[in-house]
Amino acid sequence: MPAFLKSKRRWAFRIVWCFPALLLVMTTAAARQGYQRPAKEILDVLDARPTPQISVSPSRDVVLLSEPQRYPPIAELARPMLRLAGLRISPATNGPHRSQQYSNLVLKRIAEGTEWRIQIPAEWTVGLPVWSPDGQRLAFTRTTDAAIELWVAEVSTGRARRLEGLRLNAVTTAGFQWMPDSRTLLCVLVPAGRGAPPQPPAVPDGPVVQENFGWPAPAPTYQDLLSNAHDEDLFDYYATGQLALVDSATGRVTPIGQPKIFYSVEPSPDGRHILVEHIHRPYSYLLPLARFPREIEVWDLSGRLLKSIASLPLREDVPLGGVPTGPRNVAWVPTEPAVLYWVEALDDGNPRKKVPHRDRVFWLAAPFSVAPQELFRLEHRYSGISWGERGDLVIVREFDRDRLWTRAWFYNPRDWAQLPRLVWDLSSQERYNHPGNPVLRTLPSGHRAIQQHGDFIFLAGAGATPEGDRPFLDRFNTRTLTAERLFRCDAQSYEFVVALLSPDGTRLLTSHESATSPPNYFLRTSASDARQALTRYPDPAPQLRRIQKQLVRYKRADGVDLSFTLYLPPDYQPGERRPGVVWAYPVEFADASVAGQVSGSPNRFTLFSGASHLFFLLAGYVVLDGATMPVVGDPETVNNTYVQQIAMSAQAAVDKAAELGVLDPQRVGVGGHSYGAFMTANLLAHTDLFRAGIARSGAYNRTLTPFGFQNERRTLWQALDTYIRISPFMYANKINEPLLLIHGEADNNTGTFPIQSDRMYHAIKGNGGTVRYVSLPHESHGYLARESVEHVLWEMIHWFDRWVKHPPRPADRAAAQQ
Repeated sequence: MPAFLKSKRRWAFRIVWCFPALLLVMTTAAARQGYQRPAKEILDVLDARPTPQISVSPSRDVVLLSEPQRYPPIAELARPMLRLAGLRISPATNGPHRSQQYSNLVLKRIAEGTEWRIQIPAEWTVGLPVWSPDGQRLAFTRTTDAAIELWVAEVSTGRARRLEGLRLNAVTTAGFQWMPDSRTLLCVLVPAGRGAPPQPPAVPDGPVVQENFGWPAPAPTYQDLLSNAHDEDLFDYYATGQLALVDSATGRVTPIGQPKIFYSVEPSPDGRHILVEHIHRPYSYLLPLARFPREIEVWDLSGRLLKSIASLPLREDVPLGGVPTGPRNVAWVPTEPAVLYWVEALDDGNPRKKVPHRDRVFWLAAPFSVAPQELFRLEHRYSGISWGERGDLVIVREFDRDRLWTRAWFYNPRDWAQLPRLVWDLSSQERYNHPGNPVLRTLPSGHRAIQQHGDFIFLAGAGATPEGDRPFLDRFNTRTLTAERLFRCDAQSYEFVVALLSPDGTRLLTSHESATSPPNYFLRTSASDARQALTRYPDPAPQLRRIQKQLVRYKRADGVDLSFTLYLPPDYQPGERRPGVVWAYPVEFADASVAGQVSGSPNRFTLFSGASHLFFLLAGYVVLDGATMPVVGDPETVNNTYVQQIAMSAQAAVDKAAELGVLDPQRVGVGGHSYGAFMTANLLAHTDLFRAGIARSGAYNRTLTPFGFQNERRTLWQALDTYIRISPFMYANKINEPLLLIHGEADNNTGTFPIQSDRMYHAIKGNGGTVRYVSLPHESHGYLARESVEHVLWEMIHWFDRWVKHPPRPADRAAAQQ
């Protein structure tokens, strides 16, 4: 057994806290406790304003700068919510219960740098504005207490106006989008005269019955599902919408067809047809609406059915890791007036079935009166397609599940009989040799396609290296298949291309930052290192500039390369050994050579927000951020050695930081979120490396996720020993280090039901361990409300201050045990 694996209770103690001259026995009862606030220096950083997001107009002459809203009040999250068919619905607004909002909307002309605001009240927050295809208007939503309104702003003046009388239905779609004419909006509205919502029956009319007749129907552990007939009626009521065309100039509304539950709607590039997917009964109590029966149809602008593409049944029988049968990924070809393409499985959607080809791709042109044409077949699973703006290039990607491998092919849509060219062939997890992704641009129709210039396309990538990411832009010759580098970030900063401002890729808009300078947007040419500032945002938290960080690389015992970003607190003095925090998230790899590749950059500007573990720096801790925890092996059986591999990785990280002379190896805590929480509990159960742990929004009993989790491909019944062995719940009696469990009581992430933390708390408590469980009202998988974020930071820092920074002395532990 490796030395770091748990063999004895090195730091065992009961639920006792010892102070000099006083012994206090900690209670185990639940306690009512108000929201706590962390120290002022933490609150000051939470108050720092984020860098505004940037959006470039389709005409590439104006940008929109918008500031995302952070930390809404808990009162906003506490508003009434319906959980139906995998959705969270606000019954008051007929839209999502929670959506990202923005404020401080500023337009800026790129050439002159002149600014003007979108004219809405300063205190408003709105949905992210959407450009019209010609770049002359912006449309956005405003959510009130009782509705979702639609607004349009003129870019030239910033003047905004509400489209009166409209109430958007944004339950299953965004609620609106621009038509290709840049004047009309395609909207989903709350149906007129809908009436009051259905009321629950005063007395049940019978039991809820579900049944199956010998047909396998595995499914992940989805949440927020329908559970009875009343739920079905509520879903119908709130999800049903009326499709309509709305004139943004006059406000005139033209209904299209009859009300339905629209899963997606998309106008054709010529603006004469609409691709519609709508949901209908029978529903499922085990699956979300994405698996419900649906019709895929082409309508004209009056709602008349032109073509039925597919009538898809309830998809309960999709194999694990597989895809549904029948047409999928149906979409318009962006460069054609009205041509559809889609994918169909040739292996019954089953990834374990041995076939020469897994998928085939079809297309069908208006007037949709002939049989669809099969374009090509793929040996592996289709994983994406990108169309060139001129209509003479398409890039098709396929994924080999067995090897975690990806290939990209060039096809010529003007001659499908022409043999495709294999352009990229590499591990799907490859970072150092990744070619980058094609740069897209908005066409006059509003659809997106690959930007082309002569024989060239443009590829933008992260530019991963052993020293960290150095983003790049390449000009790629589609004839010779050779790349020419137009831009690469230098080794002292972090800069990436936001948009190309010219057809030939010589004028660029970039985002630039460094360890000492905040993110700002710049104009530059690809032939020069000179930059012209478009924005000049100041440092929002100068007190963080004394934090030091560096990328640290090392190896674990089996030779796999590892890394972490080492952060030293602002008051750190050379030679000090400080208490430390290891924060990590395991990732599975098929190949050790890619498992050790570095991600991220030490040149990023240090600014943290939310419930970030980096706030430990302001409490005097050293932080090993993103300590890599690769789990390497055959994708089918990789988790057989999960515990051993994360233990080796954790040991290597602690040893390396101790070797650097900055970490006290006797005072180290470990933490993680979601799958990182699962890792944390396992490390406490199986090693003696850490004084204490923090596990947020995790899953700890894998028998509650029996049809797979993360990238596990086997079911509980196919790999019972592995499911048991890597479930820390099964080893709760061995968790003798203090563990802080935090979970949003409304967590809707697949697999991380709050009951996972409930039962883990009960198990550790029942076995006499030291544990604290914090359940956050109205929070989901991540934590949003200002009160919640502040409280989580308070909990985390106080927990590690108690058990890691100032651990009980051996004499005190012995006295407590006596």
